[in-house]
Amino acid sequence: MRIALFGTCLGDTLFPSALQATAVLLTRLGHEVVFPPGQTCCGQMHINTGYQPDALPLVENFADEFGDPAIDAVVVPSGSCAGSIRHQHHIVADRYGSASLRERVEVVKAKTYELSELLVDVLGVTDVGASFPHRVTYHPTCHSLRMIRVGNKPLRLLREVRDIDLVELPEADVCCGFGGTFALKNAETSTAMLADKIRNVAVTDAEICTAGDSSCLMHIGGGMSRLRMGTRTMHLAEILASVREPAPAVRS
Repeated sequence: MRIALFGTCLGDTLFPSALQATAVLLTRLGHEVVFPPGQTCCGQMHINTGYQPDALPLVENFADEFGDPAIDAVVVPSGSCAGSIRHQHHIVADRYGSASLRERVEVVKAKTYELSELLVDVLGVTDVGASFPHRVTYHPTCHSLRMIRVGNKPLRLLREVRDIDLVELPEADVCCGFGGTFALKNAETSTAMLADKIRNVAVTDAEICTAGDSSCLMHIGGGMSRLRMGTRTMHLAEILASVREPAPAVRS
């Protein structure tokens, strides 16, 4: 399968390791990964904050870059960006674009998947051959859980990882408080929600808190770093791409 990787803004600027891990993982599973060079922001920030007309060029560009018939699927290592592409792009196309754009948006939308969706629903795999000998807890992000409804797919993938110590996160489905500009416009509420999330992470004694959205990992990771908890954040793709290094040969 020929799979196009959408990098996302946060992936491109702050979390390139998640993008690299996604490419490594899918290549290891036998698929061709391509990276359309002209890709930009999906427009989610503009749409969510009321600037829908300004998102039109971004929606048009996304349809152009990922609409190539030679691309079998588009993978997005972000529930929120996948949600925007699948649930918001057609709104912008309808209101400010053309009938042609709407058709192209529908074509791309139909083959766009969040990473765990692609692995489980499209590629039909839960055991990706990963090994990760660490104590891990998983935070299901709001957009992945409520907008695109990935359900337990990320957990199904994590449960198949060899050597992992996967610990349930208390009140896992409660928002971490990021919510894009919500964290800026409602800073006190966001901080209180983050404190609750961090307390629940601390209860697990996990070394790693993982999720499928870099934005939530940035928010949670920043809070834990300020408290010097010692718990790190890692994108789901990085764990799934991990393999145990072979032991060095012993010379006789």
